[in-house]
Amino acid sequence: MFDVRRTLAAILIAVFLAACGAAPPASKDDRLQVVASTTIVGDVVKQVGGDDILLTVLTPVGADPHTFEPRPQDIAALSQAAVVFINGLGLEESLEPVLKANVKGRIVQVSDGIEVLDFNPAQFEAGAGHAGGDDDEHMLGDPHTWMDPNNVMVWVKNIQAALAEASPAYADAFRSNAESYLAELETLDAWIRTETGNLPPERRKLVSDHASFGYFARRYGFEQVGLIVASLSSNASPSAQELAQIEDAIRSLGIPVVFVGTTVNPALAQQIANDTGAKLVRLYTGSLGAPGSGADTYLNFMRYDVQAIVDALK
Repeated sequence: MFDVRRTLAAILIAVFLAACGAAPPASKDDRLQVVASTTIVGDVVKQVGGDDILLTVLTPVGADPHTFEPRPQDIAALSQAAVVFINGLGLEESLEPVLKANVKGRIVQVSDGIEVLDFNPAQFEAGAGHAGGDDDEHMLGDPHTWMDPNNVMVWVKNIQAALAEASPAYADAFRSNAESYLAELETLDAWIRTETGNLPPERRKLVSDHASFGYFARRYGFEQVGLIVASLSSNASPSAQELAQIEDAIRSLGIPVVFVGTTVNPALAQQIANDTGAKLVRLYTGSLGAPGSGADTYLNFMRYDVQAIVDALK
């Protein structure tokens, strides 16, 4: 009798432990799988898609989109995505072979429909000049469309349309999210016009590491007068003679500030600043900042840069 009780107890304990240890059935996440090429594109996609998409962003915070190379997990995400959002205009040139080989879904260039700026290095020869560079890779025009919030409004409409087509059940949610975000972008644009409006025309001159401020300059009345590298890509370098030429031009024009992006090695810009007496100011250009940086969303990114530009040029 004793043995029977022990046997029953053992069985009951085993059943109890099995029940406690049993894992619940895995829940399948059936949200639309989406990939964005950069942190900036990714943030805008997230604003429109909200919780109804499963988003993967390829480039990590601080990475240069001109030169980024995908990791194995990025390849897997690309192959599973229903929609892949890229900036386009040659920005993701290094990704093009990977996209072609691995993407089975739709590729959407968020910049489609924007009035694209041409790029001609000769335009800087009358200003502070430039220190060389080659932009055959950007024959499609300037890819830095996000530097004007009005262009990002075009992004939003392209993203909304693509998400609604891929996931019609959530089309109303995507439209509502897009409308709310468009209102925020309009507010941002008005704020930038107010902040920059206090600068006199002679102070609205920009010298930067590469040509990333064309759309910003066009919208808000600035002039890109000089480039450390006469390129739309940060992946270029000048000769010693070209470096001397831009330093001479900065001195002669009395340029007070050299702006350099956070995704770019600042050593060359720092050398120019030291040689000319100009101040070096870091800006976010190709990537959002980390959490707590003050530039961790597109809206914050633009506010950070505008405040830094205005403060430096006062």
